[in-house]
Amino acid sequence: MSAGRDEARAEALRLFRGGQVLEAEQACLLRLETEPDDIEALKVVAVAALRRGDPVRAIARLTRAATLDPADPIARYHLARAHELAGNTIAALAWYDTALQLAPAFHVARLNFGAALERAGEPERALWQWARALRDAQALGRWLDPATTPSGLAPLVERAVTAVRARRLDMLAAVLAPLEARHGAAALARVRHALAIYLREAAAENPDPRQQPGFLWFPDLPAAPILDRSLFGWLAGLEAATPAIRAELESLLPLAIGRERVFDTSQLEHANLRGTRGAPSWNGYYFHRHGERREENCRRCPSTVAALDALPLSRVPGHGPEVLFSVFSPGTHLLPHRGVTNTRLVGHLPLIVPADCALRVADAEHAWREGEVVVFDDTYEHEAWNRSASPRIVLIFDVWNPHLTEVERESLAALVPAIGHFRASVDAA
Repeated sequence: MSAGRDEARAEALRLFRGGQVLEAEQACLLRLETEPDDIEALKVVAVAALRRGDPVRAIARLTRAATLDPADPIARYHLARAHELAGNTIAALAWYDTALQLAPAFHVARLNFGAALERAGEPERALWQWARALRDAQALGRWLDPATTPSGLAPLVERAVTAVRARRLDMLAAVLAPLEARHGAAALARVRHALAIYLREAAAENPDPRQQPGFLWFPDLPAAPILDRSLFGWLAGLEAATPAIRAELESLLPLAIGRERVFDTSQLEHANLRGTRGAPSWNGYYFHRHGERREENCRRCPSTVAALDALPLSRVPGHGPEVLFSVFSPGTHLLPHRGVTNTRLVGHLPLIVPADCALRVADAEHAWREGEVVVFDDTYEHEAWNRSASPRIVLIFDVWNPHLTEVERESLAALVPAIGHFRASVDAA
């Protein structure tokens, strides 16, 4: 008997998903006569009522379903839709919010939540909900174009795309306007081009396909995995400071103070590090992290900091530079990966380098030599290893790409935080 009921229920759901709503509704009404708490049947009957424009009946059924299953986001989403149809905006917004708390990846609910917020006179909140819905869905290959967008959703997706694009453009234009007023539009032409590529309004015509930034590709910058030393006038001065820098490093080595993991979770370490001599370890004694100056660490190493302050560090509030004594424990291998932008380069000043330690950038393998700086573009695939039985320590620092103008550097230092703020607002939606 139970098997027969289950088959009838499955058939009703099959009819509903196949678009035979009336037939599915009739089957589910019959089921509810004997199984009044069947959640799926309650939802089918409620959705059928919604399609007929009967929110009162839908709300009654969905409220029962939501009560029976406090963790069901689908019932709550349809409750939001039903309350909207009934004209109860406050209840609708509350149910959308509850559904998304239970299922943050419920993209359709988030898309409709944005539309409801816009109708409720909250365009700012609507924008962030739309931006997150689009970002998350498009990351899965959905809503990218007509072929990946259900026809019923297409108008709302297009509305969201238009609103988010307009807001992003307005934000970036507001950042660039004072810079263009001071320096002229021609001075920012490449910056504008980079933004068009970032916004997918222009194609990145990269002559070297091995160079693949994860975030921002800046056009017309000569590309090479490891850059020619002649490009960096500051290089000799930094190398000359190596003995003083190493002395300060050695004064720190007996202590763990100031040192922290580069990958701040075990999950990230497991994904990015391998070890041939026990557990791998990559620690950093930071002078700058995500653009924040570590004052206590800087006070302990005045000669190092003086040498660093003479460099064109890529200073971007909240983002860069990253500057640290980088410590690989014996046997540590940092797996292949790529950086985020070709607007900044990574420099290494090797300080303590045992045998059998190296860096690979694209097809070039570089063996560190103590006191000899190497500068590379980390948007090329790169990896590093310490196959020795001793620690390997390198001073790592980020510098601006020397092919950028001062105006372009100033523009990027303003634009990147603005983009980061936009992305953080989307994350918080």
